[in-house]
Amino acid sequence: MKRIVFLDYIRIFACFLVMLVHASENYYGAAGSTDMVGPQSYLASEADRLWVSVYDGFSRMAVPLFMIVSAYLLAPMKEGQTMGQFYRHRFVRILPPFVIFMVLYSTLPMLWGQIDSATSMKDLSRILLNFPTLAGHLWFMYPLISLYLFIPVISPWLSKATAKEERFFIILFLVSTCIPYLNRFCGEVWGQCFWNEYHMLWYFSGYLGYLVLAHYIRVHLTWNRSRRLSVGIVLMVIGALWTIYSFYVQAVPGQIISTPELEIGWAFCTINCVMLTAGVFLIFSTIQAPSAPRLVTDLSKLSYGMYLMHIFWLGLWVTVFKQTLEFPTVAAIPCIAVCTFICCYITAKVISFIPGSKWIIG
Repeated sequence: MKRIVFLDYIRIFACFLVMLVHASENYYGAAGSTDMVGPQSYLASEADRLWVSVYDGFSRMAVPLFMIVSAYLLAPMKEGQTMGQFYRHRFVRILPPFVIFMVLYSTLPMLWGQIDSATSMKDLSRILLNFPTLAGHLWFMYPLISLYLFIPVISPWLSKATAKEERFFIILFLVSTCIPYLNRFCGEVWGQCFWNEYHMLWYFSGYLGYLVLAHYIRVHLTWNRSRRLSVGIVLMVIGALWTIYSFYVQAVPGQIISTPELEIGWAFCTINCVMLTAGVFLIFSTIQAPSAPRLVTDLSKLSYGMYLMHIFWLGLWVTVFKQTLEFPTVAAIPCIAVCTFICCYITAKVISFIPGSKWIIG
């Protein structure tokens, strides 16, 4: 398959944003947090409040961008491809590295005292159930796997659906992304109650909406480059400001705050995050270069391995820039992210020269 250049740029951008998110999380986790924020948040100063809101808020498009890229390439399945063939091709690529890094995150941190043997054994015993204690970023793999599992199911509909029919689905998806706000201000809605979490639009919600949106953009959206750019910029600016402000207005320094409440506008399937993600995707889609520089292609190919390993490097650079050098927050967060990104690329590149490296870094 010929590479789609703008998708390579998106992968690299999204990969870096993931690291920027996790760098930021070291500035609002309450006591007891690891390299990522826990169930409770604490902002130490106004500077932390501002720059965490800006860096982390803007970067919340990272996960949906990865979802859209996957869907853009894979949905619907190729004509003549069976469900078994699709699953084998996708899961052979992503599952072995996923399992290897689950084992690594369950064991290697014992070497520098971040976990003890009891925690290691517990994490190893639960590998089939969930991600390890220090690998919270691996939560993303489960919805990604779920999306892959569902692509063969929805492919026949996508192959036949008209633009109007897909727009109807997307509209319902967009309404569903408002439900977190409706729940905050109006309580339970559309059938929700303590014995039923499945609201009326449940089956149009979640990452499936990004899948249909990706297909609609690829197949049905006929906007020219200028319109994609202008609409993309408007959506990005509105989505970014909304996402940033939703955190800032609640993040009062010096108070312990429930992370899920604080991050209501940072959930990946909220209307503001959809606007931010769709806007940035449209902007990148205006890239019309026939090929990308070798470094861009290389980074894109290695982005999966870089994502898997980045928490190993992140903690080191947090220690350097936050604790040792005591950089101000405005500088420390991007420095942590950039250094982590560079180290992950170098590490992944070195591993790529090992025979059979695809089983380690994809």
